[in-house]
Amino acid sequence: MPIERVGVVGCGLMGSGIAQVVAQAGCQVVVREVSAELIEKGLKSIEKNLQRLVEKGSLSEAQREQTRVRLRGTTSLDELRDSDLVIEAVIEQLPAKKELFATLDKICPQKTIFASNTSSISITDMATATQRPNRFLGLHFFNPVPVMKLVEVIRTISTDPNIFEEVVAFAERLGKTPVRTSDRTGFIVNRLLVPYMLDAIRALEEGVASIEDIDKSMKLGCGHPMGPLTLLDFVGLDTTCYIANVMFDEFKERRFAPPPLLKRMVLAGWHGRKAGRGFYDYTDPQNPRPMELT
Repeated sequence: MPIERVGVVGCGLMGSGIAQVVAQAGCQVVVREVSAELIEKGLKSIEKNLQRLVEKGSLSEAQREQTRVRLRGTTSLDELRDSDLVIEAVIEQLPAKKELFATLDKICPQKTIFASNTSSISITDMATATQRPNRFLGLHFFNPVPVMKLVEVIRTISTDPNIFEEVVAFAERLGKTPVRTSDRTGFIVNRLLVPYMLDAIRALEEGVASIEDIDKSMKLGCGHPMGPLTLLDFVGLDTTCYIANVMFDEFKERRFAPPPLLKRMVLAGWHGRKAGRGFYDYTDPQNPRPMELT
């Protein structure tokens, strides 16, 4: 059966973006949050994104209205019971995700496919909370979801190959470029990206160069759109530290271990752009200034 009805759990930064692109692709979408306030906030974010697309000429007024009609918010998980696919985009903590999927497993019929947008947590471990490991997989979008083309589709040893290919085709329908990967911590992107960002922190700690010069070197020397320390601020230092800890627990290799400076910054609440400070001070967001960290 084709995927036509999609439930999204979580209407934050990632969940709202996922809900938007799925609705734009022609699917009926129900997005669930824990409160009416969070639903309203997420739907307003989607509305701003759609308005921006209309102003740019990449979306017509009629297409925007059709997207709105296909999308609705709720605070009840029960309203996801008719979904062909449910995509989870909640807090990046295993107990919370397993509790959610265990509840959904009782609500949704056996035909419903479950997918997690996790960037690092074991898909297999989450699937153990359900009675449908063969219909469980990872579907990792990248931020900002409406812009970023890549989607990692993650298969466990239990995932039905036909279900896996059905979700790959669904990602293509969204206008994304899916890559196939297996349930190994970090998948493809974070397996390669996280050690790179952690090494940039170590280079700063060891006095190799300043924040600005490390970032300039990777931008101008390697053609990266932003330097690693700017990227860390964008991703979130707390998020990066969490992912690094998950990967270090799995592999026990130094390259995955969070450096001491990263740990101290997270403890201090310097989580990057969203907190107003990280490796840069975002008091003036248009003109970030490197922080004094030594």
